[in-house]
Amino acid sequence: MPSALPDGEPVPSDGSLPAHALDGLGERPFGFYVHVPYCATRCGYCDFNTYTATELRSSGTVASQETYSDNLVAEIRLARTVLGDADIPVRTVFLGGGTPTLLPARDLVRMLAAIREEFGLAPGAEVTTEANPESVDPAYLAELREGGFNRISFGMQSARPHVLQLLDRHHTPGRPEACVAEARAAGFEHVNLDLIYGTPGESDDDWRASLDAAIGAGPDHVSAYSLIVEDGTKLAARVKRGELPMIDDDVHADRYLIADEALGKAGFGWYEVSNWATDEAARCRHNELYWTGADWWGAGPGAHSHVGGVRWWNAKHPAAYAQALAEGRTPGQGREVLPAADRRVERILLELRLVEGCPLSLLAPAGLEAAHRALDDGLLDPAAFEAGRAVLTLRGRLLADGVVRDLVD
Repeated sequence: MPSALPDGEPVPSDGSLPAHALDGLGERPFGFYVHVPYCATRCGYCDFNTYTATELRSSGTVASQETYSDNLVAEIRLARTVLGDADIPVRTVFLGGGTPTLLPARDLVRMLAAIREEFGLAPGAEVTTEANPESVDPAYLAELREGGFNRISFGMQSARPHVLQLLDRHHTPGRPEACVAEARAAGFEHVNLDLIYGTPGESDDDWRASLDAAIGAGPDHVSAYSLIVEDGTKLAARVKRGELPMIDDDVHADRYLIADEALGKAGFGWYEVSNWATDEAARCRHNELYWTGADWWGAGPGAHSHVGGVRWWNAKHPAAYAQALAEGRTPGQGREVLPAADRRVERILLELRLVEGCPLSLLAPAGLEAAHRALDDGLLDPAAFEAGRAVLTLRGRLLADGVVRDLVD
């Protein structure tokens, strides 16, 4: 079951933003996230805002995949109205989900074309879509590339059949690696593979095999995430019934160390706790936009946006989202204006996870004391600390959540 949206104040029916949020618009990096909420099946561990055809059957055609690009184009045009006439070239576009590639390639290209027409793309803009390995073929990839996409992220998760089965992933082992070659042949400049570690029944050797397969495929970016048991998911129910063991934190730590060593030897460097790239050009610039507090518009059901310290989120269900747009209203369901203190805390939370770290000047006195303790415990890099920044060591990355909690106190 998708996770719940936060509470917040109502969004004006026309989607208008406070005047202060528009100050400096265009001077800050600006990106677009487009959420495509459709999946062929629901993975047992997933609590994202996604829906299968069966789950949407009672919603009627207003929420269908066939008309989805119409709704997205309508919201993109609404975004142009809300943000006014400011020159805001889009630096990054990211289509996520769900499985964006369940839609025809022409629909994804149409969404990108609407962003280009309404806002323009900055020179060298990064344009990414997520993809399920079984939902694309060479012709589909070629159509995306011709339409302006230059980066693609494939959900590999594991190379081991029994791990994929437990995760309810329905792609053939070896298919993600083949997709990398097909994407390269289509002209994609950057290719990512997503991996998950810590699945019950996965051994260290299974994890090493997945890393070896991913690295051998030749991507220039790898994301590796620990499996989290989210409330309301099929996986959580199985753990609660005792069918599967609870995830072990020590196992997660060991798998992270294995990943960092293997990726490092293959020429990948970490730049965010869960992300490695072959060089700076291969980093996901869209995610960096999130992590550094820039502006972005999130289009689609349940998508979140942030402009000038105002954050808002759309109605979750595709039918409610489509209905609002059909009636000429914003699909925005709630929003919050972030006080300066909250924005400072969020900067610490996000920037500390980056290889550049966060400035020590952001920390309150109690947080600075905690930073000195973390330094003494080997969790922060001494040279960076001397230069005025808090940067996690490898051991610090293993304990990143705890370090962050201490530093924001």
